[in-house]
Amino acid sequence: MKYHISSSLFVLFCIVLCACNSSSVEKGGIIQPAFDLIERQIGERATGIQLEEIAPENGKETFEVEAKNGILTLRGSSSVAICYAFHTYLREACSAMKTWSGERMELPETWPDFVLKKQTTPYEYRYFLNVCTFGYTTPYWDWERWEKEIDWMALRGVNMPLAAVASEAIAERVWLKMGLKEEDIRAFFTGPAHLPWHRMGNLNGWDGPLTDGWQKEQIKLQHKILNRMRELGMEPIAPAFAGFVPTAFAERHPEIQFKHLEWGGFDEKYNAYVLPPETPYFKEIGKLFIEEWEKEFGKNTYYLSDSFNEMKLPVAEGDDDGKHKLLAQYGESIYHSIAAGNPDAVWVTQGWTFGYQHDFWDKASLQALLSKVPDDKMIIIDLGNDYPKWVWGTEQTWKNHDGFYGKKWIFSYVPNFGGKTPMTGDLQMYATSSAEALHSANAGNLVGFGSAPEGLENNEVVYELLADMGWTADSIDLDSWLPVYCKARYGGCPAAMDSAWQRFKETVYSSLYSYPRFTWQTVVPDTRRISKLDVSDSFLQGVELFLSCADSLESSPLYVNDAIEYASYYLAAQADDCYKRALKEDSLGNRVAAMQQLDRSVEILLDVDKLLASHPLYRLEEWVDMARDWGKTDLEKDAYEANAKRLITTWGGFQEDYAARFWSGLIKDYYIPRMKLYFSEQRADLDRWEENWIKAPWHNTSTSFEDPLQSAIKLVERYKGE
Repeated sequence: MKYHISSSLFVLFCIVLCACNSSSVEKGGIIQPAFDLIERQIGERATGIQLEEIAPENGKETFEVEAKNGILTLRGSSSVAICYAFHTYLREACSAMKTWSGERMELPETWPDFVLKKQTTPYEYRYFLNVCTFGYTTPYWDWERWEKEIDWMALRGVNMPLAAVASEAIAERVWLKMGLKEEDIRAFFTGPAHLPWHRMGNLNGWDGPLTDGWQKEQIKLQHKILNRMRELGMEPIAPAFAGFVPTAFAERHPEIQFKHLEWGGFDEKYNAYVLPPETPYFKEIGKLFIEEWEKEFGKNTYYLSDSFNEMKLPVAEGDDDGKHKLLAQYGESIYHSIAAGNPDAVWVTQGWTFGYQHDFWDKASLQALLSKVPDDKMIIIDLGNDYPKWVWGTEQTWKNHDGFYGKKWIFSYVPNFGGKTPMTGDLQMYATSSAEALHSANAGNLVGFGSAPEGLENNEVVYELLADMGWTADSIDLDSWLPVYCKARYGGCPAAMDSAWQRFKETVYSSLYSYPRFTWQTVVPDTRRISKLDVSDSFLQGVELFLSCADSLESSPLYVNDAIEYASYYLAAQADDCYKRALKEDSLGNRVAAMQQLDRSVEILLDVDKLLASHPLYRLEEWVDMARDWGKTDLEKDAYEANAKRLITTWGGFQEDYAARFWSGLIKDYYIPRMKLYFSEQRADLDRWEENWIKAPWHNTSTSFEDPLQSAIKLVERYKGE
């Protein structure tokens, strides 16, 4: 039996089914938002699905999914739980999924039978996004793209997203009330793509200012984002004041001893002034931030404030008592500045810097910061549980700090720095580490799980796995999980595919590096941030095995997309070997040999650029078009384009090549010309050339292969063993 009824009648039907639970009506209803989302995914087929509300288990969100005789029933204690149930059913019963890079949605005419599956998350919150995501991925998104992302989050069970859009529009209102002029306030802000580092107090004025039109449009966009998040029952985290003030405010108050911080190798004029915690202005300004935000967007509970991101307080060396006193004052001032605007608010802070700067943040120092904040009024996002092992050579931060001394905290990962696109991540760690924390006697008040990638739209296997980890207290067996993932993504998992993924799991997906880049992306080896990529023979064999499945899986768009991506990395690795040989020959003074190797590297990379021109994500064209679409005049369009291109190339300070995108258009028109320039007599002009490229409007000239899948296979065979 199938239901073919209108949306309104369907919702009425579901409310009747759930009449025994009046909370559905009191909450505004969890069924309608879930139904609307499912309808956005599959159209009219959604009317044939039964949606029901059930009670949570021990206060935790729960879902059930089953299908009998063609009737699919999804039950959940929240809209997000129902959406995650739907995503689970699509993957496990229909071998289907929707992703950033496309979809495989060949749904059967009749819903396949599915034995009742019930699952309860062990976490109150499933967190998603990173402050930096709003620079490396989303700065120029419109509502259409945000709507897709919020759907993506709900389908993966996220209920606590970061919501930082329009922060500067609200801040501007505050600074006007504090007596500053509009031109001084606007000069305080960076360009859109660099705003995350402005919000964290790292950077002011760089590539700015913002326009009146930008501020107004961001307000409109944030209303749509928040309305949808709240409709789905999510708890967005809004921005709060962290103590950073415009230069004009510091100049206006010479009686205050502001602390002038440093970050990122920028000239001091771009660095932040931060209020000392004892000044009454801290509470006054913080209160205004909350009040102005809630006046525009409505009541909120969770507010993010980070005063020390990758920056040390200017305290005297060896003065531990002074350091601890100052930290306690800051913790107290930040919390009270938020509570003054909303007594029910909870202060959320990123725990990244506690692990990153572990020498500064010893036990006594972090305890001092937290000492005057009520335990139930603070959440620490332990952002980077993946980095102690691979990068810092330390123990996980939550272990070092005894589960954060009674404060609530969220176990999280940072699977990506800068939106870099190479295959990287430790699947085994992702499948086990949070379960270890949950079962630890020293976990303290662990209330959530999440991921905080600096950039999205890469390594999709990682985020599918992490979504499932947010709904289980146990480890996940990858040998069972990966074939299900492959069948949903590609339509099948033949023996060669299974072997390919075993190699990927043991190589690129058994490693996590901060700066996975090819040498040709940095011109010369980067000695500040060491570039690492796993392009071992085993990985390359995995790519060959993956491509060998083309005959049986070529009808899957996601298989084609991944084949293009993996083949491109394969070729880029061969190009990198040639380029490294060119650098070596050049250092030895062997000009002819160096140019031969350079030419070979360029030849391969031009094929890579042509391959990626068919990929839905890895194209400079999309990035530039989104930025230009925000401009109302040619001047604005050019400025936004330059800002977007700067972030992924020279960045600013000593962050050059940090984002290192592996994109069609960028390879052909930026990386290759840089390589050639370095090997020419104009090597000294490299910085000037880069700046000119950033500022000049870019026009795409990259073309794609007529049959990119077959071209990928042929090119891998051609360049094998280069």
